[in-house]
Amino acid sequence: MTSTLIIIKGGRVVDPSQDIDKVADVLIEGKNILGVDGGVEREGATVIDASGKIVCPGFIDLHTHLREPGFEYKETIATGTLAAARGGFTTVCAMPNTSPVMDSRAIVDFVLGKAAAEGVVRVLPIGAVTKGSLGKELAEMGELADAGAIGFSDDGHPVADTNIMRQALSYASVLGLPIINHAEVKSLSEGGAMNEGWVATRLGLKGIPNSAEEIMVARDIELAELTGGHVHIAHASTAGTIELVRRAKENGISVTCEVTPHHLTITDETVMGHLRNGGPFDTLTNFAYDTNAKVAPPLRAREDMEAMVQALRDGVIDFIATDHAPHGTVEKHTSFQEAANGISNIETALGSLMALVHSGDVPLPVLIDRLTASPARFLGRNDLGTLRAGAAADITIIDPDAEWVVDPSKFASKGKNTPLTGATLRGRVVTTVYGGEVVNAC
Repeated sequence: MTSTLIIIKGGRVVDPSQDIDKVADVLIEGKNILGVDGGVEREGATVIDASGKIVCPGFIDLHTHLREPGFEYKETIATGTLAAARGGFTTVCAMPNTSPVMDSRAIVDFVLGKAAAEGVVRVLPIGAVTKGSLGKELAEMGELADAGAIGFSDDGHPVADTNIMRQALSYASVLGLPIINHAEVKSLSEGGAMNEGWVATRLGLKGIPNSAEEIMVARDIELAELTGGHVHIAHASTAGTIELVRRAKENGISVTCEVTPHHLTITDETVMGHLRNGGPFDTLTNFAYDTNAKVAPPLRAREDMEAMVQALRDGVIDFIATDHAPHGTVEKHTSFQEAANGISNIETALGSLMALVHSGDVPLPVLIDRLTASPARFLGRNDLGTLRAGAAADITIIDPDAEWVVDPSKFASKGKNTPLTGATLRGRVVTTVYGGEVVNAC
C-alpha cells in the first residue's frame, strides 16, 4: 500500500454490531477503522471500489486446526492463515491437538511466535483441558490463560471422565474462560464411520447414533449448572442437541454452541457421492464412499440439518465455526472405515453458507452476525467483529453473486480434503483486509 489511508467505497455495509445495513464507505487509517459514512473523499487515500459488493467486519473462526507444531505435512500456521484470509477470516482460534499438545505455555508461545512471524491473520490459541489431552489430569490452565489461551478444549478427545470435566469447569470459571468440549460418548460411537441412518445401511457401514452426542451434551449442561462454569458445545450436529441447548439457555445456564458450514448445508447423503453424481441419492456410483465426507461429528440426516439452520436463525446456535481440519492424502485415500475425520473448508465456508442466503433460509445480516459480532462477544473482544471507529481494521468484502467451481488444487491450505470438489458455489470473498493491509484479493 502506498497510503495508510484507505477508503472502501460504495459497498453494501453490513455490520450487525451496530445494526448497520446500508450503502456507505468505510474509512481506514493505519490499523484502525475511522468510521462508516457516505460520500467520503480524502486526498491521497487508496480507494477500493466495493460497488455491488458486501462489506462487513472480518470473519472470526473459533475452531480451526492449524496442525503446527507436529503435523506440518497437513497444514502450517503460514498456509492455514493464508487459507483463512482467502476465506474472509481475519481471526482464527487454533485448536490444541498438535504434537506436542498445546498444554503448556511453551507451546502457546511457539504458536503465537510463529503466527507473528509467518501468519497473515490473527491467531488466538486454545489450550488443552488435560495434560496431553489424555483426560487424566488437568493441564496448567492458569498458565495457559496467562499465556493467551482464549479457552480450553481436548477437541477430538472428549473429556470422558465426569469428575475431570467438573473440575475443569470449576477452574475455568475462576479464569472466566469456557470449556469447549467435543460431545461424543465413545462407547456409543466406537466402530462407527458415519451417521446412523438409511445411508449407512445402504452402504453397509456402521453408524453413529445421535445419542452419542446428545448424552454428553446433557451431561456437560448439568455440570455447567452445578459449577457455574461456561460450557461451549463444539460443532453441534443433531436436533436433540439443539433442544438441550435451547432449554439450558432458557434456564439461565452458561452454555453456548457453534455449528459448522457442512452441518448447515450438506447431509449424510453426501457420502453417497451425490454432490458429484447429480443422480438419485440412493444410486451408487464411483464417487460413493467419499472419504472426504467423513467428519466427526458425522454429517447428519436432513431433519438434523434443517434443525441447525432454524437454530442458527433463532440464535440458539451462537455462531458458525469452520472446524477446518486439513489432512494429508494418505489419511483420506483409504477405506472409509479407516479414513481420518475432517474437512478442509475454511476457503469454501462463505460460498457454502451463501446458499442459505440465496434460498431465503437465513437473512444476510444474521449470517454476517454469526461470523463476526457473535464470535467476538464470545471472545469478549469489542475491537473485533465490528466496524466501529477505533476497532481493528479487519474487513471482508464479498461478491454475493460470483459463481465459482471448487478446485482443491488451488487451495492455499495443504488440506485438499473436501467433498465439494467440482461443486459450483455462488458467493465469494474477493478482498480481505487485516490490520489495515490487504492480505487477500482476487
